[in-house]
Amino acid sequence: MVSTYYPPYHYGGDGVFVQGLARALTAAGHQVEVVHCEDAFRLASRESSASFSDASSPENDGVIVHRLNNHCGPLSPLITQQTGHPGLKQAALRRIFARNFDVVNFHNISLVGGPGVLALSRAAVNLYTLHEHWLICPTHCFWKNRKEVCQERSCIRCCLQSGVPPQLWRYSGLVRRALRHVDVLLSPSVYTARQHAEAGLGRPVRVLPTYAASVVDPSTNDATAPPARPRFLFAGRVTASKGVDWLVEQFSRLPQYDLDIVGKGDLLEELKRRYAACGWIRFRGAAMHSEMPGWYSGATALIVPSRAPEVFPLCILEAFACGTPAIASAAGGTPEAVETSGAGFVYRDQPGFLAAVAQLAEQPGLRGWLGERASAAYQRSYTEEKYVGAYLEIVDEILRTKRPERALATQASVSAGVRS
Repeated sequence: MVSTYYPPYHYGGDGVFVQGLARALTAAGHQVEVVHCEDAFRLASRESSASFSDASSPENDGVIVHRLNNHCGPLSPLITQQTGHPGLKQAALRRIFARNFDVVNFHNISLVGGPGVLALSRAAVNLYTLHEHWLICPTHCFWKNRKEVCQERSCIRCCLQSGVPPQLWRYSGLVRRALRHVDVLLSPSVYTARQHAEAGLGRPVRVLPTYAASVVDPSTNDATAPPARPRFLFAGRVTASKGVDWLVEQFSRLPQYDLDIVGKGDLLEELKRRYAACGWIRFRGAAMHSEMPGWYSGATALIVPSRAPEVFPLCILEAFACGTPAIASAAGGTPEAVETSGAGFVYRDQPGFLAAVAQLAEQPGLRGWLGERASAAYQRSYTEEKYVGAYLEIVDEILRTKRPERALATQASVSAGVRS
């Protein structure tokens, strides 16, 4: 597994997902190693809401973790960001990739090696999981000029206004050349698969919906039942692209309902000051991942008001695992799990949003019914077992298309437990 971020040096859902997948494969009998850039986390923690989060005994979970750090510190990921190559991490990565891995799964590679890291793998199977839109958007999320959804590309100007150093290598064909070393792009959502297929990257794209990792089963935890007074939840980064400012503004006019904001980000302090008089809106700050089942289970519904087109929000699946429905915006892949399961509402405008909130708040039976649908959808489609099974089937399919002699030997390793 190759990822820029990995617990406890991470922020956002991609690090949590990579850890969950690594542990799941290890539990299934595979040998799994993870390489990530610790320097990238320290650089990001100075510029954003990045912070340490809990990781349950990472040194005892069977996963071998290579945490890259260089004496030049933040200069290492900065060189990678500007050149699209591992740079100061090149030697360390070459030593790791020289090992005889059967499968290499690239995740967020933006600062751990850029596109150049893809060519270092010698594995029989090379996968790339699309946690973000970084391959086709330098800001990762189609959030233009830090204020609006991107409708027309003007990447250099957008980078300058967004505080992201422009990357001239994006105009050199490096991404397309590097992707020749990847067998398939794994997309958590139909939306993201379509965006990358239309970009003409030259690689096949498979839709493989993600799953909720490390969420405690509500039947075995001590989470309380939903409160008598309607209480809604936002969980994630408190930024404009997530739509948190819009969400809080809506609830400032809904004193009959409570809203908990769990997370932190660059808008947190401003919103706390602006809405200090709204006692029904509570800014809880960051929470440990192990604490989230209690927040989900105790909410009338999770609200995902994203303005930028997300890939496939992990928080929706975590809420489903706890029997909690969701209210989601129609941005990108954000609504797909809700639409597929029918376990909540998807809104496209303010009236639609307010109607969804009112229905869930004023019809307790509806919350219970949608919560049952959420739990059923999780068990049917979004469990670790479902994901890992589909994931390994894709590995087998790729092996069957390889040269027979190499495929036969590697497939035998996959069946017995592979090095990943």
